[in-house]
Amino acid sequence: MGSKLSQTLAAAKAENRAALIGYLPAGFPTIEGGIKAARALIEGGCDIVEVGLPHSDPVLDGPTIQTADDIALRGGVRIKDVLRTVAEVAAGTDAPVLVMTYWNPVDRYGVARFAADLAAAGGAGCILPDLPVEESEEWRKAAGEHGLDTVFVVAPSSKDPRLAEVTAAGSGFVYAAAVMGVTGTRAAVGNLAEDLVARTRATTDLPVCVGLGVSTADQAARVAGFADGVIVGSAFVQRILDADGDEAAALTAVRALAGELAEGVRRR
Repeated sequence: MGSKLSQTLAAAKAENRAALIGYLPAGFPTIEGGIKAARALIEGGCDIVEVGLPHSDPVLDGPTIQTADDIALRGGVRIKDVLRTVAEVAAGTDAPVLVMTYWNPVDRYGVARFAADLAAAGGAGCILPDLPVEESEEWRKAAGEHGLDTVFVVAPSSKDPRLAEVTAAGSGFVYAAAVMGVTGTRAAVGNLAEDLVARTRATTDLPVCVGLGVSTADQAARVAGFADGVIVGSAFVQRILDADGDEAAALTAVRALAGELAEGVRRR
């Protein structure tokens, strides 16, 4: 049968397209606003949603998402609010809802407790960019007991033996970072991504989804030509920042961008 995440990616593949995966941090611009924005991603055309757990030192994230995390943290967001965001977004949709988080908050919250609470909220799994696979057994065991997928990140610098280690440990999909660097929109998504996807696919049957730098329908179409999924975060965050506190405008902008990108991933 496979997990909800696996089923969603397989359904996109059956339609001969890449899946569209949208990211927004919980608590941004507010807790309620963040829930509405994540729902708007799905309404606009995202197949899968990543809810970010705001962190004070987001090592993978560039200035746009750092700004959003800062707004969320200053607004008082807590792990319970992240879980509530997952629950409220997952309740009204078939789209899988993942949490993207650095390891420290999970470790502090309690590994078994976090897995149980995420599953109870209807979450589909976790993306853990800074958890080494060598140290992931406790998490993967807890996640497996609750039917959660564990998505690991690979980078262009990852050597082939390392790719094999990472893909063997993960489930759901493999997150391929398109560039060496941090999140953010870029004028072009480099050729490094295509090579990384090919090398990753040689080690696994898991879908390979590409993130870091995709912000337009044309870029989404290009990445969809070689990847199983296209991940977009900073471009959505920027739309909300640009709305400057106008919630209706922010939701309209996020929904519209999701729609454009959803068309992009169909132009393979």
